[in-house]
Amino acid sequence: MEDLIVDNKKLVSTFGAKPISKLKEIPDFYTFKKKLIYSHRDFDKFYKALKKEEKCAIVSGFNASGTIHLGHKPVFDTNLYFQKKYKIPVFIPISDDESYVSGKIKDQKEALENSKQLAKELLAYGFDPRRTYFIIDQIYTNIYNLAIKLSRRITLSEVKSTYGYKNEDNSGLYFYPAVQSAHILLPQEKFGIKNVLVPIGPDEDAHFRICRDIALRAKYNKPAALHISFMPGLNGKKMSKSHNNAVFLEESKKELTKKAKNAYSGGQPTIEEQRKKGGNPEIDMSCQYLSKFFLDKKESKKLFDDYRSGKLLSGEVKQMLADNLVEFTQNFQDRLKKVTKKQVDKCIMRNKF
Repeated sequence: MEDLIVDNKKLVSTFGAKPISKLKEIPDFYTFKKKLIYSHRDFDKFYKALKKEEKCAIVSGFNASGTIHLGHKPVFDTNLYFQKKYKIPVFIPISDDESYVSGKIKDQKEALENSKQLAKELLAYGFDPRRTYFIIDQIYTNIYNLAIKLSRRITLSEVKSTYGYKNEDNSGLYFYPAVQSAHILLPQEKFGIKNVLVPIGPDEDAHFRICRDIALRAKYNKPAALHISFMPGLNGKKMSKSHNNAVFLEESKKELTKKAKNAYSGGQPTIEEQRKKGGNPEIDMSCQYLSKFFLDKKESKKLFDDYRSGKLLSGEVKQMLADNLVEFTQNFQDRLKKVTKKQVDKCIMRNKF
């Protein structure tokens, strides 16, 4: 697991991010307290403005070629915490155009269909339809007016050095950083919201730094960022669809139980040895998922203590994880059935908006 936060540490040591642990005040929320957020850019300024009741917003994008899985939980829950506690808007760009120009989906029709389905799923997850705005660029084409304006503030050499694009790559890829920056700066441009927070993974920070540079050059306030630490997949390795080690929210009870049973174990080879020597909850993925996502501090301590002492067996911990996964995903699936097309359409930004 230590290997998975190397990128977070590099952001601090090499690229000027600040450790979240150095802040004097952090929100009373599990993603901060359980160290699922490693570092930040100007979060202290954003949080100060938020508490002073200044206009604030969150921008949190999603790729139209992907689907929701448990690894997204820290980002979604953090966004929801701020939306619910402070009643602030959350803008969610769903990158239908980037998915197309990068070849992640076959055509624009598929990108649009995926985007609408994701919007429905995000409302089912819990986002407030009164304060959530989906930016699907095929629908809200006005975004390109802002992107054109911002494109004059970025050079081709910057795009090449940041993204590693080659001369043979299509021009849509080269232009997309301006579109991505337009997504992030839209709350300022259209709504006059100068305090914007963007929760991202460490791998997205290079793209975000381009936006902050553009904002400075174009005389916008620089957006703030939170860097969410990646959780490994159930096998202890980097989460990947190809490794089948992620938990998707629309999976069946049978599928979830199977995945939990195959989670990487920190236990001993036999029950007898486990009872005698105990297990290692620090490397046991069932313990880690339960602790990070489902249990409070007291419950997590008991789980770890019982596992270390041998009182709790690996199979029992895996069953606990399976039960929690099934309950969590079933609740999501039940809510998803209740989300209507009208609710989704109402949250999608349109040119007349």
